[in-house]
Amino acid sequence: MYRIHIQTETKRVFVPSANKIKHWAKAALRHKRRRGELTVRLVTPREIQALNKTYRHKDKPTNVLSFRAEMPKAVRLQYPLLGDLVICSAIVNEEAGCQGKTPEAHWAHIVIHGALHLLGYDHETEVEARVMEGKEIRLLKTLGFSNPYS
Repeated sequence: MYRIHIQTETKRVFVPSANKIKHWAKAALRHKRRRGELTVRLVTPREIQALNKTYRHKDKPTNVLSFRAEMPKAVRLQYPLLGDLVICSAIVNEEAGCQGKTPEAHWAHIVIHGALHLLGYDHETEVEARVMEGKEIRLLKTLGFSNPYS
């Protein structure tokens, strides 16, 4: 069981339904977690740029940021807190167009990508990137989407 909260701060841009975003996040979480809680916040380029500058020291907007929750081991929750995904709707939509993908396919990829970060996957090294990308490709295939890297 998952508790996924959607916060929308963007207007006048395509955003998939909350149900689709939740479905994609659950698809990524299922293989490692039986339950959990997370928030998906959909933001403007200005907000994500400020977060990217503060937490990654990169003064530019990005498509998604993942903030893993770090709870003390002694804290036991019915739905373990996984963290937050912050997604910039405008950038995801722009990237979809530039990459020749449907907005829905790219959104599914970005949600899955961010959720995998919450589970501890990363792409800082070539080996980590291969593992994470392979997981993304397999998950997206099960959802009916093609390889986002081809």
